[in-house]
Amino acid sequence: MRKYASLHPSVLVIGDLMIDHYLWGNTERISPEAPVPVIDVQKESEVLGGAGNVVNNLVALGADVSVISVIGKDDNGRRLIRMLKNLGVGTDTLVVETGRKTTRKSRVIASHQQVVRFDSETRQEIFKESEDRILSLIQSRLLVTDIILLSDYGKGVLSDRLTRHIINMAKASGVKVLVDPKGKDYSKYEGATLVTPNKKEASEATGILIKDEASLKEAGFRLKNGLGLEIAMITLSEEGMAIFDETMRTIPTVAKEVYDVTGAGDTVLSTLGFVLGAGGEIDEAAKIANAAAAVVVGKLGSATATWDEIIAYETAMHDSTTEHRIKEQKELVKSLKRLRREGRRIVFTNGCFDILHLGHVKYLEKAKSFGDVLIVGVNSDASVKRLKGENRPVNPEFDRAYLLAALDAVDFVTIFDEDTPYELIKVIEPDILVKGGDYEGKEVVGSDIAKEVRLVDFIEGRSTSGIIENINKKERA
Repeated sequence: MRKYASLHPSVLVIGDLMIDHYLWGNTERISPEAPVPVIDVQKESEVLGGAGNVVNNLVALGADVSVISVIGKDDNGRRLIRMLKNLGVGTDTLVVETGRKTTRKSRVIASHQQVVRFDSETRQEIFKESEDRILSLIQSRLLVTDIILLSDYGKGVLSDRLTRHIINMAKASGVKVLVDPKGKDYSKYEGATLVTPNKKEASEATGILIKDEASLKEAGFRLKNGLGLEIAMITLSEEGMAIFDETMRTIPTVAKEVYDVTGAGDTVLSTLGFVLGAGGEIDEAAKIANAAAAVVVGKLGSATATWDEIIAYETAMHDSTTEHRIKEQKELVKSLKRLRREGRRIVFTNGCFDILHLGHVKYLEKAKSFGDVLIVGVNSDASVKRLKGENRPVNPEFDRAYLLAALDAVDFVTIFDEDTPYELIKVIEPDILVKGGDYEGKEVVGSDIAKEVRLVDFIEGRSTSGIIENINKKERA
């Protein structure tokens, strides 16, 4: 995967450009005028959408990107041109049609939820003069293009005639064509290298209700063989994606948290295009596209994934087993650098955690709620003996660390040998330092390093000492 981060394939994107407009805010009341929420707008943003989001993703990956589309002679069209120029993408390949509206989708987001969307656009097919101009532009760029991506949002740019001509021109020049399709009739995509519908779209296009592996296989090969494709791919949301060439195989999803699926299909198309355009094979491209989509759905709004983010996500997934969450301090420092680049809030707490019990679990769950990543420092066996006496710990240090690392609330565990975690806290430099409620009014070790200290009350009657005492009582009885 890392080899692609230094490559720059030449990718030509053709399709429906648009602006994704966002109004971000909070809602705490219902309007007295109608039973609808009142949104207190906090900020407003605009990003490239549709084929523009494919361009955005390709730029983030480092591709050499060109884009061909048709826009209106209007304010939104001029804004869109400025946005492309700010990305470093040329705009001399854009065709302007008088009387056409440049598509702008406005979404209102409140408390991480999309409340409403309203669109301004023209959906009629572009004029024949525009089609001819586009074909001329493509012809002039074929010799320097590694791959063509067709991003069809059904707004009229990729008309039947134009799409068929593009695919035929590309095939004649040996250039691959990848398609993110739209509508129920896929006949205009005949002869493309690859199409990437989702399960619902594939069901509608083939007339086969995809409900199990047999129907998935039937639909996939109907797409491939019926359209004369080299490869068909059906994206399956949380189930990953299925590839159809000589055989059918599935690539499982890797997403951990989903905040917003906006633009995930664009990310899949652009990542597939990048890897295949750089000479990669389809299975490798699909796995990388899956990881890129996982990064994107973990963000709000139309988003992109960089190679650093994709590699970090893959690394995190491979390191997600319990034992891999136990880190030596040098390893932990490397992980912290990445987490800070991603803007994560680091929480730290420490303890002996000799016999794991309900009080510990509740305490750690509360600690995790203060930030994004929870790191737990565990006293070594020698340290526990000095603090608790020769009969402790009951459980050895690796066992204690392993049980903590198995908890959902805990991201990393590291063992320290000192009596206090001060040196470890200096290494971690946490945003939030968490200690038990019994530290109220006392000095907390490391409070001069952490940005903030939070105290969490223990559950009364739950302690390691209490458990040991109860065991001894029962043995004496």
